[in-house]
Amino acid sequence: MGRQNYLAVDIGNSWYKVLASDDGVLSEYQMPNAIALFDEEFYELPYEEEDVELEENLIVEVKSQAIVDKREIYYAGKAAARQRNVSLTSFNNQKVDEDRTYILLFGIAAYHAMLGNPDDTEINYEIDQLAVSLPTTQFKRRKGRLRDCLTGTHTIIFHKVPGHAEPKEVTIKLKIHDVIIGAEGACAYLGMTRDIDTLEIKDDALVKDTKKGIIIGDLGGDSVDFVGIKNNKPVASVEGEPFGINQFLDIIIQKVSKNELYKFDSRSELEEKLAAGQSEWYVEPFAGVRKDISKYVTPQLRSMAIKYLELFDRVRSSSNEIKGAARYIAVGGAAKLAQKQIQEAAVKWRERGRPIELTFPENLEKLNVIGLLILAKMNQIKRQHEEEANGLVASEG
Repeated sequence: MGRQNYLAVDIGNSWYKVLASDDGVLSEYQMPNAIALFDEEFYELPYEEEDVELEENLIVEVKSQAIVDKREIYYAGKAAARQRNVSLTSFNNQKVDEDRTYILLFGIAAYHAMLGNPDDTEINYEIDQLAVSLPTTQFKRRKGRLRDCLTGTHTIIFHKVPGHAEPKEVTIKLKIHDVIIGAEGACAYLGMTRDIDTLEIKDDALVKDTKKGIIIGDLGGDSVDFVGIKNNKPVASVEGEPFGINQFLDIIIQKVSKNELYKFDSRSELEEKLAAGQSEWYVEPFAGVRKDISKYVTPQLRSMAIKYLELFDRVRSSSNEIKGAARYIAVGGAAKLAQKQIQEAAVKWRERGRPIELTFPENLEKLNVIGLLILAKMNQIKRQHEEEANGLVASEG
């Protein structure tokens, strides 16, 4: 098959989760969904040169047909999260139409290419197959437009790259040969049922359950995507909802800022604290002063859990194709953060006579991006078979 470079990107409203496979060598990244305009006038070297982490100093310029304003330079990811003018996602944002989608996606692809060529200032990097996800509410209408924007050649310039006597510029020519778009939730099903290396079915029991039907509820930053699977195929009639953890994170941030005089840099800073476990649910507004924030966190996670179950119940009641589903599966980063609260809410639902037993699979926060890499590999094999078949027909002709 020759050289094969795959890139899978789960373009979440809180985090971009990425898996890159270069000739079978797997790399994993996670970047906050945050950008901030860069202003040279106010830039100060934020580091001793030898101490800086490149990931925390990504200053990106993108030249691409996908970008409306090609003159702007941005902080991206962790670097952006620390800026006062940081831009986070707006509620129910339309990913295909926003420059931030392409700035971050091309930026993290170029960052991966730069790590593989640390001494070069001009890099050419090709992706044979890129797989990205969209919420089910946007998938049907916008997948063609997203594919068109991503396919082709894009130029990414990193400014102020550390590692030399003075910060340097690095230019990456990124060529994307083919793009496939996956629906959030449906990709998680691929991640649960197929092996990432062999692509073979690895969970026969789950596939058998799809004869009766299963429902996957993918809870993310600003959307919850419900996908019904029947006879091993997605049921297209199940639509997502504009609802997610970000609205609850914002309330926590506001309450902590008002009552404890501590301002989180971004949602991602708070999410990392929540993911670390309740022992880390505190802030230090002043040196040596520790404030417990669990009284702000727990009620918000409980509210989100109740709403999540309500939506799950509505979906299972309204969709004829998957009534009486054999299994209900919770996936997504937000579902992992609130797993305890969701399970507690489910107990109360059972007591009220509306039992809804949710399964929380392994790696539930990564299943979409794992499924996207599987989708990329499967699509590349399909393309190669089609090209071989067309070549055979041409030779016979």
